[in-house]
Amino acid sequence: MKTVIYARYSEGGSQTEQSIEGQVRECQQYAKTHDLTIVDTYIDRHITGKTDHRPQFQKMIKDSSKRLFEAVLVWKTDRFARNRYDSAIYKNQLKKNGVKVFYAKENIPDGPEGIILESMLEGMAEYYSAELSQKIRRGMRESAHKCHVTGGYLALGYKIGPDKSFEIDEQQAPIVRKIFNMYDQGKTVTKICAELNAMDVKTARGGQFNKNSLRTILKNEKYIGIYDAQGVRVEGGVPSIVDKALFDRVQLRISANHKAPARKKAKVDYYLSGKLYCGSCGAGMAGEYGTGKGGERHYYYICVNKKRLKTCDRKAVRKDWIENLVVEATQEYILQPGKLESIAHRCVEVQALDTSQNDELRALQKQLSETKTHIKNLMAAIEQGIVTKTTKRRLSDLEAAQEQIEYDIEECSVRQPELNEQDIRYLLSQFQRETNEPLAEYTEKIIKTFVNSVRLFDDHVVVVYNLVNEKNELESSFLKFLSDPENPDKSGVSECSDLELFGGDDESRTQPNSLRRFICG
Repeated sequence: MKTVIYARYSEGGSQTEQSIEGQVRECQQYAKTHDLTIVDTYIDRHITGKTDHRPQFQKMIKDSSKRLFEAVLVWKTDRFARNRYDSAIYKNQLKKNGVKVFYAKENIPDGPEGIILESMLEGMAEYYSAELSQKIRRGMRESAHKCHVTGGYLALGYKIGPDKSFEIDEQQAPIVRKIFNMYDQGKTVTKICAELNAMDVKTARGGQFNKNSLRTILKNEKYIGIYDAQGVRVEGGVPSIVDKALFDRVQLRISANHKAPARKKAKVDYYLSGKLYCGSCGAGMAGEYGTGKGGERHYYYICVNKKRLKTCDRKAVRKDWIENLVVEATQEYILQPGKLESIAHRCVEVQALDTSQNDELRALQKQLSETKTHIKNLMAAIEQGIVTKTTKRRLSDLEAAQEQIEYDIEECSVRQPELNEQDIRYLLSQFQRETNEPLAEYTEKIIKTFVNSVRLFDDHVVVVYNLVNEKNELESSFLKFLSDPENPDKSGVSECSDLELFGGDDESRTQPNSLRRFICG
């Protein structure tokens, strides 16, 4: 299987090129033991996994659409992303392109329980990232109280003093004053940028000036001596470069020239995309929207055979209605103490049954045996008097390799599963919706982790979960609609079905008691 490696390390003194080398080395070892052929490597340096603004990561995602490879191999889940939203989005994109994702150092087997286990590990990575950020922010806040530089790019016109405080850079400061004066005299941002670029003047980041970089300078209160970082604001905390009267005149002109931003289209996520299927023909149901007479938008799922081929009579179903129904059913079926205990136990069993660690151990033992044979043959040659500089160097290399392999075998032999049953139970308990948790985020989290597929029929829905029962079959819920006797068409699946069918607002529709209108079996 053609595979690429993705490696990344974040900003910070503890993150070095050795981190990349270690990730790549362990990914290569994993590839050897799992018949994966490495065809390329994508590496992002000094970039956090909490953002998807990673050049090599984006290049990898784009290349996946060209069918250049069949799998992506990363060291651990947190190297791919430390944000569960980004992780879900890009894994889904890779899946659509026929690309699998493997982890060299985390036992995540194929199958439904593997999806739940992966979600638990991503949750731990996100928690670790948040905890680390909190510690870093605490240290930065202490520095802020002293008006010290707390990292990032320095504003144009400043440099770091011996005690980490801001000092005026006398070579750059005149450029800042020139910018403020030109804008105060009536020149446009476009003309100022053109003039500065013609003079080959560079921004603080070493690039050319544009509207954004110039406006950032013009609105920066640091130039009038105000230190503002990590929630700490100190007037006079920074040496000023621009006179306050000039700064205030510039702000008035910016305010007068400001234009209201264009209204952006709201992004809508269809959380059942790729999981919702038509009960009539078996085809997938895709997200769509329509516009009402009053200009309002209605979002729904429609059978692709009905939309494209006109071969199915399945009516569309409203997006919010079906997603809320699936979430409610999952709450009723999955998020109960007894079931959570069962899931945690099963995840640990599946993790323990994974053979990847044994495969790795066998491969290392084979390498050790081959290395010992090479050393034995080399020693025999030396005893016969065949000794050269190359012989000595080769023996030294083999002995070093033997030492490293023996260390790797010892580490592999004592390695424990990443998560124990208590860890998983705790992480599963976090799937109960918190009071202030946005409904959209909660819906995505529940569907992504627990729901395998959903089949929509005229009078019922079958929700299949990422759980396997004693018969090695996926567990599921059968939900039968209770039609209103006076309005039999209002079964919840008609094109004109009313979201109020379940009663109340978004908040009440996510509570278990709203299941009173259908039967779970």
